Amino acid sequence: MVSSSSNTRGGARAGAGRKPKEPTIVKRIPRAILPAVDALLQNAARTLQLGEGISCINPASEYSPSLMRPLFGTHISAGFPSPADDYIECGLDLNDLLIKHPSATFFIRVSGDSMIGAGIYNGDILTVDRALRAAHGNIVIAIIEGELTVKRLYHKDGRTELRPENPDYAPRIIKEADALEIWGVVTSAIRQF
Repeated sequence: MVSSSSNTRGGARAGAGRKPKEPTIVKRIPRAILPAVDALLQNAARTLQLGEGISCINPASEYSPSLMRPLFGTHISAGFPSPADDYIECGLDLNDLLIKHPSATFFIRVSGDSMIGAGIYNGDILTVDRALRAAHGNIVIAIIEGELTVKRLYHKDGRTELRPENPDYAPRIIKEADALEIWGVVTSAIRQF
């Protein structure tokens, strides 16, 4: 008979068993952006499995392949009509035009009118590049105190603001205690008529 003191099986072993759970927090988000947040989390889970950290949201490179369309080699008059040239300059792929860093680019729809002075209107779709470093004067997607917004970044002489492009709205002065995160730089706005 083998005594229990000489048994090499069972019992506690260093590094064995369930790992302690990561602490969690609760954050409130507007229902309107829930699909975008879900997509972000799904993409983050894929990215984190690769050990790269969160590098993009809905990366443009995961979707449609290129689709070339003709680009006419003439400018169209917005005033009086002029005869159109009869040739095509080249093919144009909107992916090439709108996306410089495919793995770091995402699209987001605008809600509101605080950026109409910059030509960004309610319902427009913005192309956002996370690979670009946000600088003074850029239009950015930011999270300030848990709220997602699009504004022009003002960062000069130690002062940081998120400025709207509509006189009906006041700029948001960023204080040291404010939680500000820049999600990316807006590179274009897409509008449908």
